[in-house]
Amino acid sequence: MAAPATAEQAQPSSPAANPSPDADAKITSDLPVSLDKIRDALERPTAPGQLLRALDNNKPPDFRVEIREKRKLEELIATLDFKSGPTPAGGVHAFEQQRMLFPSVDNPLAQPYTAFNQGQLMTILVENLVGKYLADKAVSAITKSVREHAEADARREVEEAIAEYCSGKPNHGAGIQICTPVATTSATTR
Repeated sequence: MAAPATAEQAQPSSPAANPSPDADAKITSDLPVSLDKIRDALERPTAPGQLLRALDNNKPPDFRVEIREKRKLEELIATLDFKSGPTPAGGVHAFEQQRMLFPSVDNPLAQPYTAFNQGQLMTILVENLVGKYLADKAVSAITKSVREHAEADARREVEEAIAEYCSGKPNHGAGIQICTPVATTSATTR
């Protein structure tokens, strides 16, 4: 559909290639500023305090910083509605449709939780209460027991390795600090 684009080869330019002053005039005429004015300003001597002239006027600074992200976050949180309560399974509209199509008076078996009788509902309630209040304590007790057992095994393994190391040294490691028996091992490790 489209013809291939061709690029022109740029010729390398060197200072000797453009000796004409017309080329410099063309370059400077394209610039939005005058290079001559910039050169003149740079060559002019300045007084030592002239560079800080703006500080002498005791003007208040003309800049400010404003943080807008916090406001956006507060606006986002203000739009959230936590007063409506939990959403039923399938959403509010599905629940309303279920309620309208199958009224509880005419269709008692088509209602949510009708698959369970009262005894089964009581079992579910008890399981949920036990899970909520006792499961965390049971899990923490089991993990604490497992951790204490692992720590005791690690201590025993370290003591055996130290005893093996000390028995391999001359005079059973006399003079080595790790080989000297400690009277209260359990009190110092805890």
